[in-house]
Amino acid sequence: MIYAKSISCITSIVTLFIAPILAEWNTQDYIRREHSLTKPYQASGMAMPYWDFLGSTIVTSNYVRLTPDLQSKSGAIWNTHPCHTRNWDLQVQFKVHGRGKDLFGDGFVIWYVKDRMQTGPVFGSKDYFNGLAIVMDTYSNHNGAHNHQHPYISAMINNGTLHYDHDRDGTHTQLAGCEAKFRNYNHDTYISIVYRDDTLIVSTDLEGKNAWKECFKVENVLLPTGYFFGASATTGDLSDNHDIIAIKMYELDLLESQNKNEDRSHIIPSAATFEAPRERIEDSKPAMSGVKTFLWMMFIAIVIIVLVVLGIMWYQKRQENSRKRLY
Repeated sequence: MIYAKSISCITSIVTLFIAPILAEWNTQDYIRREHSLTKPYQASGMAMPYWDFLGSTIVTSNYVRLTPDLQSKSGAIWNTHPCHTRNWDLQVQFKVHGRGKDLFGDGFVIWYVKDRMQTGPVFGSKDYFNGLAIVMDTYSNHNGAHNHQHPYISAMINNGTLHYDHDRDGTHTQLAGCEAKFRNYNHDTYISIVYRDDTLIVSTDLEGKNAWKECFKVENVLLPTGYFFGASATTGDLSDNHDIIAIKMYELDLLESQNKNEDRSHIIPSAATFEAPRERIEDSKPAMSGVKTFLWMMFIAIVIIVLVVLGIMWYQKRQENSRKRLY
């Protein structure tokens, strides 16, 4: 009897301390199956529940490959159900890999946009989109006024009026970004995109530590409900395998400060840092290195010496002709 009471007392104490922790975890553990992609991908034939695909996309038992490691390929997958959740956490397990060591491309994008199943020049999807693009850019064309390395992760909010300038890596319209070396890992790589209370937080787990590392955080971001999740990728002269292994969308609880009855379906996508594209300024020509400068100066000196020698020879020849005429 005393033993049973002791067990009951211990259980009550453990429950008292553990319950709040579990309650906190469970607020972020409500996965929305209709917005998620997990193995096995195929239900029957080539159909995937809740997802459509187009372009060069192929579905295997282990991954959904948006593009193979071949030139000029483009593929995408799109969720068939619009997202009506206010606060969400989209976690994507992916793998970008290929034969290229120093040159590779182009990258892929994770989308939350109004129009699905659209092809175009922005990593395989349409330009002038409405919504959010998380750009996973692997190809640096060394253009534009930026000093970051690649691969690079950035965010862009578009209300349908902005052009993604691929020649400038989108730096003129991005909200924020960070360098993230996510190619050719043997372990799993992940990205988390959290949108909660008008705040966008992008984090990564690229080192296999099962821990999120914040990439960037942007406040005062307005996104409507009713848009679609998707992912697209493209290759050009350079290429990579762009694989999506899993997509898990978690519905997050509303905060007390959020109006539960607010209709956000007609919100125009925008952000506090939302700016019109800056005027394109062509890159200045890089200064010559010391070796190039030395060689160039040596070439000029040789040309001058040759001209002087030719001038002297011409002058001497003229003098000889003059003396011959005198005799």
